[in-house]
Amino acid sequence: MSTTKPEPATAGIDSKQTTVGSVFVSNYPPYSTWNDDAVPDVHRSLSEKPHPDATLGLYMHIPFCRKRCKFCYFRVYTDKNSSEIDTYLNALAKEIELYSEQPAIAGRPLRFVYFGGGTPSYISVKHLTTLVDRVKKVMPWDAAEEVAFECEPGTLTQKKLEAIKSIGVTRLSLGVENLNDEILAENGRAHLSKEVYRIAPWIQELAFEQVNIDLISGMIGETWESWRDTVQKTIELDPDSITVYQLELPFNTVYSKDILGGDSLPVADWKLKREWHQYAFEQFAKSDYEVSSAYTVLKKDKPCQFVYRDAVWQGSDMIGTGVASFSHLSGIHFQNAPSWGDYLGNLDEDNLPIYRALQPTETERLTREMILQLKLGKIRPSYFKAKFDADILTQYADGYEKLQNDGMLRMNVDADEIQLTQRGLLQVDSLLPTFYAPEYQNTRYT
Repeated sequence: MSTTKPEPATAGIDSKQTTVGSVFVSNYPPYSTWNDDAVPDVHRSLSEKPHPDATLGLYMHIPFCRKRCKFCYFRVYTDKNSSEIDTYLNALAKEIELYSEQPAIAGRPLRFVYFGGGTPSYISVKHLTTLVDRVKKVMPWDAAEEVAFECEPGTLTQKKLEAIKSIGVTRLSLGVENLNDEILAENGRAHLSKEVYRIAPWIQELAFEQVNIDLISGMIGETWESWRDTVQKTIELDPDSITVYQLELPFNTVYSKDILGGDSLPVADWKLKREWHQYAFEQFAKSDYEVSSAYTVLKKDKPCQFVYRDAVWQGSDMIGTGVASFSHLSGIHFQNAPSWGDYLGNLDEDNLPIYRALQPTETERLTREMILQLKLGKIRPSYFKAKFDADILTQYADGYEKLQNDGMLRMNVDADEIQLTQRGLLQVDSLLPTFYAPEYQNTRYT
C-alpha cells in the first residue's frame, strides 16, 4: 500500500486544511511535465506562419520588489540595484526584438499587453519609458484592446502614474491584498494602507479606463472583524473591478518553507477562507458589482473587461518575456530560463532564453480550455463543439456527473449551459483535477 501523500494541486481532493502544495490552476497539463525535449518544436513553430485567426498578446515580467511577500511564489528579486535593473530591462527589450523578427510573430497586431511581476511599478520612470520606447518600435500596441499594469501602492508617485498612463495603460491593477496594517506587515507586504489612500486621488484624476484592486482572503492574522473592515473599505475606494484570491501555499513560498521546516502557522482552513470569499462577493453584490469569474467582480454600470484573462483561457497566442515567463504559441507551451544568469546569458548571445516546453495533444488542449473557462463559472458546450468538434458532455461525462452529484455544478443541456453552483465556484481550483487524464492526477503541479 502506497504511503505517498496526495498532491493538493492535482489530486482532486477537498482538503480541509490549507496544505503546502496548493496552487491557483493556470495551465494544463501540469508544468512538471514540461521538458527540454520539446524546445525544438518551439523554434520550429516560431519559424512558421501563425495559425489563422490566432490573436497575440505580450507579457513582460518585471521581477523586482521592495520586499518578498511571505506567500509569494513568483520569480522576484529584492536585491537588485539600478544598474542591474538596467541590464535586465535591456535584455527584456532585446528578447522582444528577437521575437518580433520571427515569422510566427512578425507584423502581427497585439490584442493585449500585460506588465506583470514582481512589481512593474517598482522601476523608475526613466527605466519604464526607455523600455517601452524600444518595445513599441518593434511591437506597437496603440491598437491593443487592453494594456494592463500591476502596481504595489507604495511604489507609486504622481509622476510615475502619469508615465504609466502615458504609455497606454488601460487597466491599472493595485495589489492592495488587505487594508489592515498589522496583517500586511505579518505577511511581508512592503506597503501600508495609508499609501493606498495617498495614491487614490491621483489615480482618479488620471481617469484610467479600469482600476482593479486585488485582495487575498486568509492572510495570516486575518479575523472576521478585520476581513469585514477590509471589504467595506475596498467598496468605499470604488474600484471598477475587485479580484479576491484565497491564500495558497505553493512549495516555494516563505510560509511553505517554514511549515515544511516544522513551524506551526495559524493558516486559515479552506472552509473559513471560502466563507470570507463568499462574504466579500455578497457585499460587493449589494454595492452593484456582478460576478465575472470565481475571483473577480465588475461594476454593473461600467463596461469592464479582462482581455488578458479571457484570451489566455481561450488559447490565444501569448509571448511571455522576462525571466521564468510562460508562453503559448501555435498550440505549444514553453517557459523561459528560470535563473537570472541563464536568462541574461542567453540574450547576451542573441539566443531566445527558452528553457522547457510541451506540445500538448488535441485532447489536452481541449481539456486546458475547458477547465480554465470553468473558472468563469459558466461555459457553453457549443463553444467546444465549434472549436474542437468535441461533445464535452459525452467526453467528460463521468467528471460532470460526479460534480453535479456533489452539488458543484448544474447542467442545462437545452440551454447549452454548464454553470457552477456558488459552492463550486468558491472551490473551483480543487475541482479541476476531476477532468485531468489519469497520468496527470496526483502528479507534482510545478
